[in-house]
Order: sequence, then structure tokens, then C-alpha cells
Amino acid sequence: MYISIYSALFHDLSLSISNGYIQYHTGGITMSVISEVIDKVKRQDSEQKEFIQAVHEVLETLEPTVQKHPEFVKAKIYERIVEPDRVIMFRVPWVDDNGNVHVNRGFRIQFNNAIGPYKGGLRFHPSVNLGIIKFLGFEQIFKNSLTTLPMGGGKGGSDFDPKGKSDMDVMRFCQSFMRELYRHIGPDTDVPAGDIGVGAREIGFMFGYYKKIENDHAGVLTGKGLEYGGSLLRPEATGYGATYFAAEMLKTVGKEIKGMTVAISGSGNVAQYTIEKVTQLGGKVISFSDSNGTIIDEEGITPDKLAFLMELKNVRRGRVKEYAQKYKNAHYFEGKSVWDVIKEQNIKVNVAFPSATENEIDGIHAQALIKNGCICISEGANMPSNLDAIKIYREHNILFAPGKAANAGGVATSGLEMSQNSLRLSWTREEVDNRLQLIMKSIHQSCLDASEAYGKKGDYLTGANIAGFLKVAKAMVAYGIV
Repeated sequence: MYISIYSALFHDLSLSISNGYIQYHTGGITMSVISEVIDKVKRQDSEQKEFIQAVHEVLETLEPTVQKHPEFVKAKIYERIVEPDRVIMFRVPWVDDNGNVHVNRGFRIQFNNAIGPYKGGLRFHPSVNLGIIKFLGFEQIFKNSLTTLPMGGGKGGSDFDPKGKSDMDVMRFCQSFMRELYRHIGPDTDVPAGDIGVGAREIGFMFGYYKKIENDHAGVLTGKGLEYGGSLLRPEATGYGATYFAAEMLKTVGKEIKGMTVAISGSGNVAQYTIEKVTQLGGKVISFSDSNGTIIDEEGITPDKLAFLMELKNVRRGRVKEYAQKYKNAHYFEGKSVWDVIKEQNIKVNVAFPSATENEIDGIHAQALIKNGCICISEGANMPSNLDAIKIYREHNILFAPGKAANAGGVATSGLEMSQNSLRLSWTREEVDNRLQLIMKSIHQSCLDASEAYGKKGDYLTGANIAGFLKVAKAMVAYGIV
């Protein structure tokens, strides 16, 4: 079957259905719509390896939508969705406590606002570059769509490293960063949140400066303190949400978190509150980490031990090795990730929550996890599993929740903070937690429904990508070519 399309806009294009998939023919060449878009991104953005990886992981699973939605092909939705609306990059000069001048680079990627204002965190870390911010912003489109809340996708940050800096150093940097960022954000335009390196301290400094230069107390940042418009449960939301999602997945196979041995990486908010919620649900958490090394505590991380970890990381901003100095039965592995240690020490785990950073689990780590009894992986971080790892999960039918689904609780609660700011009221902790649980259950069901509707029953990765994509794509078609 051939459909010929002639228009000034799309030129001469013919579509054919072959083996269940739409191919397009132009200039005598036959190619897959999806593979052509991926190849184009590889050519144009060859140095942005994280962005290429994210595009490949998402678009590859969208192939079934090509067959069912030829209108997406005609409107070039697949080509348009990988191009950000705008990329903002700027200089951030600041002066440290000793009077020395420093220069960092700032970013804000406003990727897609088809369904709502741009929404996505700010990351302060030396690794930040254009490719990382683009990958995070691209993923954010689908994550925000899945929450059911009206939020578009964006991301930002800087290669500034807050680690080891004084509060005054961090304040001066944040103020300089906001001197440019304020031009591009607004409660109905773009509402950033926190990410790696951006916690309550950094949000406070940025919002305080925004307020001064704009003379406006608008809900333009989320993750704010409770005293000035923040939401209860915001620090907890990503970790709680990832745990709620894992619990829903386990239910589908007649299991629960209670009695499970759980591995968690990272030691920031996501890891801390995943530990808290898993423990509340009866699981035993045996690990966490930072950039220097990994703690394994096979006795389990009790509430008292977690309180020490929170004080260590959130107040004293220390390193996790101090945990092993206090709790003698715990072991510290210098320079190793949680997944390195599980592989090398042959540690048995049932559920894994990678909650540190992108690409922390590779194919070898994935094989070791499965060999050691892992049946469920819920991503607390953004893209912590590389493509080889994901392939192995799928080959072994592991319950696998990609970050855009599993860690959407954080941005969902950010969206709830936006709602509260707009309404000029605050909700109780119970109200926010109930809404968060309902959102995570809804995301889980959306993933299952989409995977079944498009011939991939039980495949959470495909389900999450398709469910997140469809809402955005249909809105883009409705707007015309903009």
C-alpha cells in the first residue's frame, strides 16, 4: 500500500507499510523513519554521547507508534521532538572568599512546552556539558508527560562544583547564575527545580536573588523552603516515588518489598528517602555510595543509621566512609561503585535502585545483578543503566522501570508545589503523599496499558516511552508546524 503526499511543506514523500512498519521513500532511498532520525542526531550532535544514547533508547521503542500514527510521520514529529525549542548558554563569573575571580558556564535547555511550561532541574556538577543537559531535558519531556500534570520538558545547570565550597562562595555563584537565568524563566514559562548539586541551600540563594531583581514573589523555582512557598514531601518525593513504583511492579508477579534485600546507589536525597521508604515497607537496604566509594552494610540500614547518614551528608557534607568508621560491621570500598562491589563480592540482592548518576550500570553489572538474584530494578537516577544493561534486563524479563517512569515522583511533587503556589495555599504531608502515590500508580498503569496496546505487553521501557510520547505528539500535531 502506498500513500503519496504532495505539499509545499513536505515535498514529495511516499509511505509504505512493510512487515508492519511504515517506511518512507524519497529520492529512490528506502529507510526507517526512526533509524533516519537517530542517524541524523548522530551526525549533527556526534560529540553529545549522552544525548545520542537517550535519543536511541527512546526512539527505538517508539517504532510501533509509526505504524499506528502516520500523521506523526507526516508532521515530522519524530524529527521535531529531538530538537530543543531553544538552547541558552551563558557565562557565569563570580568571586570567591579570597577575592579570586572564577568563570563557569551556565545552561538552560527549553526542550518542549507542548503540554505545559518548561520544567526540569538545575544540575551543578563539573561533568555538566551541553550533551548531558540535552539528554536530561529530552528525558524530562516524557517523564513530565507521564505524571499527568501539565508540564513541558527542560533542564539546566552549570559546570560549577559546590562540593567543598563555603556557603558564601555558593551564594555568590548562585546570584551570578540567576543574573542571567532570570530572563528565561517564569511561573508560566519555565520553572526549574533542583538536581545533583542543587539542594535547599542553592534553591534558597537563587530564589532570593530572583525575587530581588524581579520584585516578584512568583513560584518560579520548586524545591523551595516551607517558609517561602515550598511543598511538604518534596525532598522525599523521588525516592518515595521510585519505591512506590517498584512495589507496583512486584505486585504484578505476586511479590512485595517486605523481606527483600535491596541495593541502592548514591547518598543524596533520592537515595536517602528510598532507603527510608524501603525500610518502612519491610525491605532491608544494604548499600549506598558517593563519588569516593561504596558502603555495604549487610546487617541493614536501620532508621538510626539513616539518621546518621542524613546528618553526615546534609549537614556536615561529609563522605560516606565515615559511616564505616562509626558502624564497624559495615564495609567501605574506596573507588568502587555499588554495582562493582556486588559483582566482585558476589553479594545477593533482590531489588536494585540505581540512584546516583547516568550510566552507572553497564552490561557486566547487569549480568552480575541477575546472577545474584535481582528480579526488579527501579531507576531513581536519570538513565543510570546504559544500553547494554537495558538489553540484558529485557532478555531476562527483569521487572525494569526506566527513570522517566520510576523517578517521576520528584517532578510530580514539583508540579504539586507549582499548583500550591498558584493557589496560594499549602497541602498537608498526607495530602501530598496521597497524591504522589496516586500519580505513581497512574504512571505504572499507563506504562502497562501502552505496552499492551502496542504489542509489547509487560515491557515497562516501551510502555513508558510510548505513553509519555503520545500525549506530547498529539499536542504538537494539534498546534500545527510551530
